[in-house]
Amino acid sequence: MKRLVLVLGLALLSGCATVKRSQLRPDYESVDKTRVKRLVVVTQPLPDGKQAVGELWSLVARRYVNQNRDFIAKANLALVGNPADTSFRGLCTDDAEGILWLSPDMKPQGKGMEAAVKAQLLRCSDGQEVWSAEAAGSWASEDKRYTELTEQYTGELGAEVAPYVAPTFRLLSATLDTLPRPQLNDKDVEDKIELGE
Repeated sequence: MKRLVLVLGLALLSGCATVKRSQLRPDYESVDKTRVKRLVVVTQPLPDGKQAVGELWSLVARRYVNQNRDFIAKANLALVGNPADTSFRGLCTDDAEGILWLSPDMKPQGKGMEAAVKAQLLRCSDGQEVWSAEAAGSWASEDKRYTELTEQYTGELGAEVAPYVAPTFRLLSATLDTLPRPQLNDKDVEDKIELGE
């Protein structure tokens, strides 16, 4: 019995995202590395059926790819229902070169969240997949390491998102860390600086 309690305790403490699959086009270096840099982040369907939580997902992802993966993501959306067009070409406006689509499954469980995501980076020019990943995990909603982050996002999006912030960040950071890094030119660097994220 002690052994079972110890194993369960370790499993609960670990609470990390398992990236089950990540794949990148074999021609990424020669085709997309210099062409798919400006993104629109889309979360659809809404996680746990909540608009504010969908907005949280898209905002966390937008900021994460801007700060940690060298993309230039200026727009983020959270859309109801399942996508009618999974290439999202209708959202490829202005100077967007790609869509980062997050398809979440998230629900409260005990004092935390059980969450999974299927993510894709789609090329705007032809709707082709550049990168994809799947990940899942379970996390406590209250985590002292994410107190400031939770305060930031609840300040922006409302108290409803508070129990979702830490689990969302942990799942998305692990997933998005498998994205490639695009190659930026001087104009791209200026755009990133102007973006300020």
